[in-house]
Amino acid sequence: MADRVTVIGWDGSPLTAAARSALGAATLVAGAAHHLALPEVPARAERIRLGSVALAARRIAGHRGTAVVLADGDPGFFGVVRTLRAPEFGLEVEVVPAVSSVAAAFARAGMPWDDAQVVVAHRRTLRRAVNVCRAHTKVAVLTSPGAGPAELGLLMEGVHRTFVICEELGTEHEQVTVVTSDKAADHTWRDPNVVIVIGGPAGTGAGESGGWIFGRDPGTGPRGWALPAEAYGGDLGEGEAELLRAAQLARLGPRVGDLVWDIGCGSGAFAVEAARAGAAVIAVDREFPACARTEAAARGFGVQLQIIRGTAPHVLEDLPEPDVVRVGGGGAAVVSAVADRRPQRIVTHAATRDAAELVGRDLTEHGYRVECALVQSVELDTRAWTETERSVAFLLSGVLPDRTA
Repeated sequence: MADRVTVIGWDGSPLTAAARSALGAATLVAGAAHHLALPEVPARAERIRLGSVALAARRIAGHRGTAVVLADGDPGFFGVVRTLRAPEFGLEVEVVPAVSSVAAAFARAGMPWDDAQVVVAHRRTLRRAVNVCRAHTKVAVLTSPGAGPAELGLLMEGVHRTFVICEELGTEHEQVTVVTSDKAADHTWRDPNVVIVIGGPAGTGAGESGGWIFGRDPGTGPRGWALPAEAYGGDLGEGEAELLRAAQLARLGPRVGDLVWDIGCGSGAFAVEAARAGAAVIAVDREFPACARTEAAARGFGVQLQIIRGTAPHVLEDLPEPDVVRVGGGGAAVVSAVADRRPQRIVTHAATRDAAELVGRDLTEHGYRVECALVQSVELDTRAWTETERSVAFLLSGVLPDRTA
């Protein structure tokens, strides 16, 4: 095992005295081509071109001597330190950090970033990164080949955002470009790059006085879930009762990185609360007043929704793939069309047992594990303890056994 392993961050600035000292003593240096070309790298040192960090870690673990790993930006922030410290390699490292590429990108844009979400986009995580960009007003995306600005823009079709694209930060080829998301696919971008994605309603960030927590403040908006009808402008439609809505949210568990479909969004109550959990939401309804009411609710709660007016199931054909779906209207035909798209979870409700059995059989035939519960809520006037309103519905939920994450 290497006697000493030092990880040095590089942001294009001259190396610090600590970094130069570690490099001067190195018998093995790993890094990208532009790192290995630095004049401070000893001519006598063994050099490893850094492609797979895991492969380099194995070489370092078997090296007898002093090793240095060079990495762009802060190597402890979505960087190589995590891999090098993994139990299978047994490496203890010293870190000489530099300005992270995310901090550098926001500096170039002249923007604060304590209220930003930060995500990494690989081919396997690209869709989830896009969902974060749909749901939040300020996101920094660390890109990779095949998951860059062009791919982000293509997958955000129908959602307008501004991209600040920072290419090759810290090098002599550094370039910062501002484009709208629909134009990002019209260009060829150099790797590596950071994309700052900006858009959405004003006033949802930390504000001029600053915040108290990095990223999205979880304390914004009213406390609690399944808020009463008054929070959404009065009477709610069928299937939007507080207890039923709370059960639907619990069954689906919307979270950051998810895309939620809310079909038959009605007042927008469910869509808003799924968005408050950090998920991206597409709200669908065939009625113009429902779409307008949902838009007003989203604006009032400071969340971002994509609202589409149209009749399901036909309007669903061109929508991006969902993770979880609430079917608030449309019955068995819509549930069947949704199940064809294979989301992880589906919830819906039925007014009668026969309708519930029909939907349940269809979900079972699609391979879903089905649960059904009769949900009844009774509201009481606590001055006289008399009943004021009663709601009864069959709550159905389907979970794909092979997609339970």
